[in-house]
Amino acid sequence: MKRIIFMGTPAFSAPILETLVSQFDVIAAVTQPDRPVGRKRLLTPSPVKKVALKHGIDVYQPEKITQSTELEQLMALKADVIVTAAFGQFLPSKLLKTPTFGAVNVHASLLPEYRGGAPVHYAIWQGKKETGITFMRMVKEMDAGNILKQYRIPILPTDDVGSMFDKLSQLACLKITGFLEDLFAGNITEIKQDERYISYSPTIKKEEERIDWTGSAQEIDQKIRAFRPFPGTYTFLDGQRFKIWEASPLSVEQTRLVLGNDAKTDVGPGTFVKLSSTEWLVLCGRNTSLELKQVQPAGKGKMSVADYLNGHGKKWQTGDRFDETNE
Repeated sequence: MKRIIFMGTPAFSAPILETLVSQFDVIAAVTQPDRPVGRKRLLTPSPVKKVALKHGIDVYQPEKITQSTELEQLMALKADVIVTAAFGQFLPSKLLKTPTFGAVNVHASLLPEYRGGAPVHYAIWQGKKETGITFMRMVKEMDAGNILKQYRIPILPTDDVGSMFDKLSQLACLKITGFLEDLFAGNITEIKQDERYISYSPTIKKEEERIDWTGSAQEIDQKIRAFRPFPGTYTFLDGQRFKIWEASPLSVEQTRLVLGNDAKTDVGPGTFVKLSSTEWLVLCGRNTSLELKQVQPAGKGKMSVADYLNGHGKKWQTGDRFDETNE
């Protein structure tokens, strides 16, 4: 049975490790150190560590693998292959060269599209109709190795980062055993990434979480779903941060139908153009609108729009708007 070192950290990676344990000899799991989580900041093991401990697999948690005592220990294990999935660190070249079949990575995009740490976020944010997983050869440059296998999956209008991570993890679990068997048998044809189509998905910046109401309703909805369940999107209401977790975009035609032909759409993006005890419609760019579904006022938990409008939101009326300035 082939000997595998697995490297990964988040919930996306844990089911992949479970699959490998059932089919191969996983001799070690490498994951990020335990991190403080929640309001009490309790040190919490990663999902990958929890799976590894359940199966009695040795766990390594270097803060930085290139400068760790664990590096030599891992090289001495003489693994047949290293498999990584959202590990979160670069691997040194000498470690990549140690296994018989090298090191491969499970990347959550259709490379060369969306190299980097947030490929699922960007695929939804930029309105892609599909994404997928790429089994790729690991090299020193980020996500630049040869493509070994790719599998596609559609992005539905209701999908968010959470649902797509689950689907992509399941897809990886379904395909990884056959992929590795082909790799060990020499049945893989490596394909160099086409540099003409390279794009990147860098870490989301805090300022990017803010909603720009001049965008179309479709673009804003894509952003809300791309940032859900993390890191979330916000606007400002009465000078305070106001998070929007779920909404439904309306086209120009749908907006006219809901508001009527005489409705004012020249009041500026971010204006509340329809407000009742159950409905909250906000004007967006290009005369589209967004119907808010789930929100979170500052200092409160998530709630339905109906709950908000019948409580904290009673003071708002049609013609009010989200703030254009920050704190």
